Amino acid sequence: MGDPPIGHHEAAQDRAGSTSAAPRRTSPRRVMTRDYSVLAKVVRESGLHRRRYAYYWTRLIATVAAFGLVWVGVVLVGDSWWQLALAATLAVVLAQLAFLGHDSSHRQIFRSGAWNDWTGRILANGFVGLSHAWWTAKHDAHHTAPNQEGHDPDISPGVIAFTPAVMESRRGWRRWFARRQGWFFFPLLTLEGLNLHVASVRKALGRRPVAHRTVEVPLLLTRLALNVAVVVILLPPAIAGAFLAVQLGLFGVLLGGAFAPNHKGMPIVPADADVDFLRRQVLMSRNIRGSAVVDFVMGGLNRQIEHHLFPSVPRPNLKRVQPLVREYCAALGVRYTEVGFFTSYRIVVGYLNDVEHRARDPFGCPLAAQLGR
Repeated sequence: MGDPPIGHHEAAQDRAGSTSAAPRRTSPRRVMTRDYSVLAKVVRESGLHRRRYAYYWTRLIATVAAFGLVWVGVVLVGDSWWQLALAATLAVVLAQLAFLGHDSSHRQIFRSGAWNDWTGRILANGFVGLSHAWWTAKHDAHHTAPNQEGHDPDISPGVIAFTPAVMESRRGWRRWFARRQGWFFFPLLTLEGLNLHVASVRKALGRRPVAHRTVEVPLLLTRLALNVAVVVILLPPAIAGAFLAVQLGLFGVLLGGAFAPNHKGMPIVPADADVDFLRRQVLMSRNIRGSAVVDFVMGGLNRQIEHHLFPSVPRPNLKRVQPLVREYCAALGVRYTEVGFFTSYRIVVGYLNDVEHRARDPFGCPLAAQLGR
């Protein structure tokens, strides 16, 4: 069975572009719907959807081996503050395993959907300690409507207010905090690892149905319990506590820091806005320039525009898709945003400190503008 030519998001849009009925063939809505189909055909014919087995098998084996070696190191180092270096290393390894789980959930690694699903399930629950079912549902919703109010869970109300509507609901100290939340962004990321684990357990043990619960729950709970138990048993209390704090804190910074700069500070889309697929993904996403180090630290998510347009394209192929997308956007007059690594975080902090003003301007929907609506 050959590689699927395009992913499920792309396929839906390709079908929409080729079969959607419009009153007139020259309708702007129809033209804009077809824009993505044209680009998808170019990428499909380039062969960049083909699987990269050597790349992924090498990454999988090396990262799982690194996970095991860290724990061997914990045993050998023993009662020493050098354990904190191993804790930091473990955080890096766990972030890389999480990125591989992300790729498998997007069907990037194997041709078989089942192989991808089970790889993601084992990596997420058994190694990283995150609920695969919870994260996949949340992440799919984000991909469907990035930065759209009421649809994207990544901008839903929480500790941080991402939209003016959420800001207006804050009162007292919460409003004071929201107006300065950008300065607290990185400190809060140190708690993101713990937050992800707690959210995963709540989802896995909740009343709502969970896919493969009989596998996911034992894997998840065993992994989380063993992580704490091994550290507490092998290390003195002070070192054990510091080990867990460093590992969880850095893990949260690495994972949250890889996802946040890709959309925060980009346009917020009203809940009822009608935007075609290509513009919905490009205008609300931001790419991060950088070297191989940036690629590693961000798990390939620094090419967020290409990933959102073609989520099933293997991570190492995104850099080859990028010039095709950039050139096509330029031809259409669609803004393509790409900034440096540190600039992206300055934008995020500045945006979060002024959400009520910076995000208040209405989103200029390109589709609505061209349709005169």
